[in-house]
Amino acid sequence: MANVDLAKVGKNLLKSETGESVALQSLWQDQPVVLFFLRRFGCQICRWIASEISKLEPDLRASGVALVGIGPEELGLKEFKEGGYFKGSIYVDEHKKSYKDLGFKRYTAVSVVPAALGKKVRDISAKAKADGVQGNFSGDLLQSGGMLIVAKGGEKVLLHFIQDSPGDHLPLEDISKALGISAEVKAGQRPVCNDDVCTR
Repeated sequence: MANVDLAKVGKNLLKSETGESVALQSLWQDQPVVLFFLRRFGCQICRWIASEISKLEPDLRASGVALVGIGPEELGLKEFKEGGYFKGSIYVDEHKKSYKDLGFKRYTAVSVVPAALGKKVRDISAKAKADGVQGNFSGDLLQSGGMLIVAKGGEKVLLHFIQDSPGDHLPLEDISKALGISAEVKAGQRPVCNDDVCTR
């Protein structure tokens, strides 16, 4: 886990769903928060991961933990919300400053292709399709994402996760464990794959 300068990253401004500008640190001022940084709102994999993380929302709420999704651009937000993929509040980091400060890498036009065709992505894409989750290729295809979990008042970073592949995500139990809460949810079944075939 890389060092995160909460004082620095906390000053970054986000745009709320109502269009107001808020400092990132305001999200952890009064409660612990799970910040899920999406690659894109239209990304099929991101939508599936968002729906997985949302399974924790009742347990998070019961424990006084906020669940927040952050996207790098507004494009696709309306469709994302209408699809009901995420149960927390949503913000946009239009300048991608938080993404940069948290070490979420940007692919190049060359490096994104093997990353997008990798086994992890294919596995989750198969699962997303089985769950009826669709996606599109609108917007910034090169940004990666991750997760940041911060204790109340910005006291400390409980978890900092950086995607290596677009298909990387944390098991739900890792999120619960970082917060010290118990959750009653089961993760969606991932496809079982060997080198040439995936089954559900």
